[in-house]
Amino acid sequence: MRELTIGKNDAGQRLDRFVAKNLPLLPPALLQKYIRLKRVKVNGKGAKRDIRLQAGDVLQLYINDEFFDKPREENLFLSIFQPRLSIVYEDENLLLVDKRPGLVVHADETEKVNTLINHIQAYLYQKREWSPRQENAFAPALCNRIDRNTGGIVIAAKNAETLRIINEKIRAHELEKSYLCVTVGRPRPAKGKIEGFLLKDEAKKQVAFYRRPVPGGKSAATLYRTLETKGELSLVECRLLTGRTHQIRVSMAEIGCPLLGDGKYGNGAVNRKYRETRQALYAYKLAFAFPTDAGMLNYLRGREFVVEDVPFQEKYFSM
Repeated sequence: MRELTIGKNDAGQRLDRFVAKNLPLLPPALLQKYIRLKRVKVNGKGAKRDIRLQAGDVLQLYINDEFFDKPREENLFLSIFQPRLSIVYEDENLLLVDKRPGLVVHADETEKVNTLINHIQAYLYQKREWSPRQENAFAPALCNRIDRNTGGIVIAAKNAETLRIINEKIRAHELEKSYLCVTVGRPRPAKGKIEGFLLKDEAKKQVAFYRRPVPGGKSAATLYRTLETKGELSLVECRLLTGRTHQIRVSMAEIGCPLLGDGKYGNGAVNRKYRETRQALYAYKLAFAFPTDAGMLNYLRGREFVVEDVPFQEKYFSM
């Protein structure tokens, strides 16, 4: 419990607005709940949210210490009252979350609070599986990333050993990640392997595809197979053999079948025709191959997880 005494400059303010101003990490909905439950008292008694505070009033706040901290990037998860997560799988070591297109995984220049990692940390905090004040060295962390406009499975580690093992398995290519995408055009041949070298232009945030090695270029290999074709659109499954920036998007464009909705490598006229502003790409399946020892995560060996639905698959290929 903490106490705050109202001074002359704060007199006349509503109770809920005063507390909200002084505890910016406390979600508004949670504040209103605490007032109803009388975890916010004025002079030792419960009070209504719209009571006007007077100089000399003493507030007793029965609120977790975390909410009294100053807002920082690492504690912004506290401001999320109702975490929104589509959980594919969860155990004591990790979470597999189906990230929907439009959500960023980490804070960037456009979004600080509504991020996937903040929703995950808020979820685990509210489940009392994790407390930032008790964990000096580790906070739940993501093992892989997905672009804002791409959806699919993201792995979150609940402890440091899981993070270490998964990162090691990703580097060793012992996790098989499969994607669904909609291409403009029919891939020829219907299935195959696209190999080349990708060179990223940091200024443009764009990647160029080369068939031969180029200075600074990184090798890339993608397996693909066409699942269905309707008109000018094809549903294609891709499996990454390497994990490069924009790999599937630029590789499919290279063979003349850019992704529907792709603003960087796609066909603008077709995108406008279908009113698609995000690339139709989804990391829909994850397999823990683990040909080598995985330590405490050996129980995951051979397991495969698939998302429940892929929006663009239902939209264009459900009939």
